[in-house]
Amino acid sequence: MGKKKKVSRTVLGIDIGGSGVKGAPVHTKKGELTDDRYRIPTPQPATPEAVLEVVRQIVDEHKWRGPIGCTIPGRVIRGVVRTAANIDESWEGYNARKRFKKELGVPVTVLNDADAAGIAEIRFGAGKKKGTTLVLTLGTGIGSALFTDGVLVPNTEFGHLRFDHRIAEHVAADSIRTKDHLSWERWATKRVQPVLEMYEFLFSPDTIVIGGGVSKPERWDQFGPLLKTNAKLYPAALGNQAGIVGAALVAREAVLKSRR
Repeated sequence: MGKKKKVSRTVLGIDIGGSGVKGAPVHTKKGELTDDRYRIPTPQPATPEAVLEVVRQIVDEHKWRGPIGCTIPGRVIRGVVRTAANIDESWEGYNARKRFKKELGVPVTVLNDADAAGIAEIRFGAGKKKGTTLVLTLGTGIGSALFTDGVLVPNTEFGHLRFDHRIAEHVAADSIRTKDHLSWERWATKRVQPVLEMYEFLFSPDTIVIGGGVSKPERWDQFGPLLKTNAKLYPAALGNQAGIVGAALVAREAVLKSRR
């Protein structure tokens, strides 16, 4: 038998969000991008075929022909999208892994966007491998990833829990801060704080990590110190790149698993 080809440590990660689709090659041992991130606004309506075309543009931009990890803002079970958050409802029931693989001609792994961000933070960032860690991405919506001793509970989607006659992400997402013209202080104390208190009551995390664009130092400094939690609270160390990095990690692990 011939010797199996070595699996590259560099994998393309693509993060599909409600406002933008971004991707870059990732060195999966270091958790670092090996090339500039390429971002394209999410098409409207964000149907599977329209988003796939944008994904193809990112693949072509990086001249990529290897495995790809791709996130979706919704629950993903064995490559099939079961819910669609901040993208078109036509994603529901769509076999993204099968269709993306067929159209792009390379192995593709698909997972929930916040799960990918959480995996990256646990591996390389502010997450902790001991105890219970809750990673929250505050962006167009609220994504969540829950870990116990470093083990992921997939597809939690806590942004859709009911809160104050609404769902949590309609109260405390960063998009709501912008839409309602809220100051950082009012958003933190009147919107984010009570939602965090609900999460702490329900899940008793030891650590909470806040990700998304709001984790950039210049933004975190404006609202992070205003938040009071029983858990240790950190901004995401990988910032808005966490989803890209986590998607690449999962894709490489999937290729290794397929060869065992």
